[in-house]
Amino acid sequence: MIKAKRVYDPPEPGDGVRVLVDRLWPRGVRREAVDVWMREVAPSDELRRWFSHDPARWEEFKARYWRELDGNPKVEELLELARRGDVTLLYAARSPHNNAEALRSTSSAGWPNGGADLRSGPGRPRRAEGIYMSPRRYQRVAGR
Repeated sequence: MIKAKRVYDPPEPGDGVRVLVDRLWPRGVRREAVDVWMREVAPSDELRRWFSHDPARWEEFKARYWRELDGNPKVEELLELARRGDVTLLYAARSPHNNAEALRSTSSAGWPNGGADLRSGPGRPRRAEGIYMSPRRYQRVAGR
């Protein structure tokens, strides 16, 4: 299952793998609070500035953001993490209209099989090339 919540909210046992999907590291957040940092799935600076968390632009933002993600290899890595277990997408924004929520809502509607494959299959997330995963979390998740 894919969930979304603020990176400043305390971790919970049901979070699974905590994936930060912002381009910039949030202020005051320790590396241990995040398992994986996938800045490559964050919206472009141009799109982020255009949107500016304006609720009136929310639907258009989601459509443009999804077009940006089309063909992005990091999206497949995120899908792989989700196939292996629970994933919580983390964001720093105060607004409920943000890229993590757009990813979460689009995952069930726009990804293959209506997102059904995202919620199935046991397994363990692994350290994927090019993404940050805290060593302590990696050992716990990988069973080492």
